[in-house]
Amino acid sequence: MAGYVIHLAVAEEYIRKHPQEVENYDEFIEGIIYPDNFENKSISHYGEKSSKVNLRRFFEERDIKDSFNKGYFLHLVTDYLFYNNLLDCFSNDIYDDYDILNKDLILRYNVKLPKKVKDKIFFKEGNTKILKYEEIIQFIDKVSSFIMENIKAGVLDEDEYWCTFKQLKKI
Repeated sequence: MAGYVIHLAVAEEYIRKHPQEVENYDEFIEGIIYPDNFENKSISHYGEKSSKVNLRRFFEERDIKDSFNKGYFLHLVTDYLFYNNLLDCFSNDIYDDYDILNKDLILRYNVKLPKKVKDKIFFKEGNTKILKYEEIIQFIDKVSSFIMENIKAGVLDEDEYWCTFKQLKKI
């Protein structure tokens, strides 16, 4: 899963690009952080694990008509694309990378940390091992540019782009 700050940066950039899409900021942000507040993320991510998000299953229970569910769906889309388009391999070093990137992403995207996650976000100095800052910036720009209704249409039409999982190498 992408780290909390990456999810929040995607949310802030999405709102900036699509201001008419989000009626209630607080509910949208609540939806963004909601899926990662579960012990068993396979339930909240509609897949066998958070790296295998099943976007179609989301629409069996929910829709994207309100701000909370738009945030929730954007979270799932972010995780889906994070694992299937950004990462080539997985290592536990990624958690240190999140901590190293957090400060710069918070400043760049004017991220406001919700009380519910403040104690889960950490800061470290150093060099990242898995994630590259510029690639994360490009990723945030890409994800925040999508139109949710277009993604929904692709998911429901079983478009391969939204329904295929890439196998990650573990290092």
